[in-house]
Amino acid sequence: MSHSQMKVAMLSAHSCPVGKLGTRDTGGMSVCIRELACELGRLGHSVDIYTRVHDPDDRQIYELCNNARLIHLTAGGNEEIDKLVLYSHLPAFASNLEEFRERRELTYNMIFSHYWLSGVAGLSLQQWWRVPHVTMFHTLGAVKNAVKAEAHLSAGDDEPELRVDNERILVEKCHRVVASTEQEKQAITGYYGASPGKISVIPCGVNLDQFTVLDMAQARRYLSLDGERIVLCVGRIDPLKGVDKLIKALPYLRDMRLKLIVIGGGDDSRSDVEELRGLARSLEVDHAVVFAGTVKHEQLVYYYNAADVCVVPSYYESFGLVALESLACGTPVVATDVGNHRSVIRQGETGYVVRDNSPRRLADRIALLLTGPGSDKRSASSIRASVSGFSWSNSAEAFVRECRPLLDDSSVS
Repeated sequence: MSHSQMKVAMLSAHSCPVGKLGTRDTGGMSVCIRELACELGRLGHSVDIYTRVHDPDDRQIYELCNNARLIHLTAGGNEEIDKLVLYSHLPAFASNLEEFRERRELTYNMIFSHYWLSGVAGLSLQQWWRVPHVTMFHTLGAVKNAVKAEAHLSAGDDEPELRVDNERILVEKCHRVVASTEQEKQAITGYYGASPGKISVIPCGVNLDQFTVLDMAQARRYLSLDGERIVLCVGRIDPLKGVDKLIKALPYLRDMRLKLIVIGGGDDSRSDVEELRGLARSLEVDHAVVFAGTVKHEQLVYYYNAADVCVVPSYYESFGLVALESLACGTPVVATDVGNHRSVIRQGETGYVVRDNSPRRLADRIALLLTGPGSDKRSASSIRASVSGFSWSNSAEAFVRECRPLLDDSSVS
């Protein structure tokens, strides 16, 4: 096999890359996997993404784009199961993948696992195939626990030691770790003792063809929205996303007649959404908050273009794709200083990065963006131009550049 062509087995055991975005286990990681696979395919490499069956109606094989396929494997039934329950089915996932590979006479020269569960399955394949194993965590258990403790977030359980221990093992045993930011690289070295030389920082991208500038009035008509100023919040409904802080910011903005549209939250987040609805009622701002539920990824462009500002009030983001998508649509962003926000948002020009998600601080920056000096001069095209370098093709090329040397390293096998 020529080492000039990567034949990648990409693993996403717990989350289907074509699943419903905004639900608890389907978010930016799924976008990243799908986009990277297609860009690697465009570069002439071959990628098979393996995930578990989540629905009895799932076909086994989906052609995603040139040279990239999605393959469903049975592991722990054919319906949604909890991530920790899936852990006990990872040996079956790996065995079923190997059986599929042998039956189809497939050969791979690289494993690229996403999230710790996939990494655990990837360790078995790494032993069997004697090929390089690259892993990307997307979020880190140790960091999530530290953030929750610092923010005194009692909702939800801490990440289990099982996860933290396995992330530490993966850092030791994998051949390369991909981090999306320098901060994540520092966290991996600090919490898990990784050698800095083993970690490649490859920023995520944004699909600049999909997320583009549209006419705001047309986008609003498409979504049946009226003429109010619109604040948009996109992401999973999870305490770490800080949506409650954004709702608490609304009383400070009463005079601006804003409408907050919250996108995200499937059936698995119903209780969290009801809690947020109750918070809005208690603050007497429920008339100004719309919970839109999950939205198809291709529909998000209309929401970004309809919004006056997008707010990312998270306590923790590994990267922060929402900010990139919004800016690519020409919509300014207010975001907390997490993930890659400081690198993608130009302070005072395309938005604001705030120290934390205190409601007053969020409200002040939202008001400044909408009515402050220069607010009438800011153009959608200039905001979009600020993120033109963050393409998925750049991310894929960086992956090839960082990981191809592993194919020629005799010590790997």
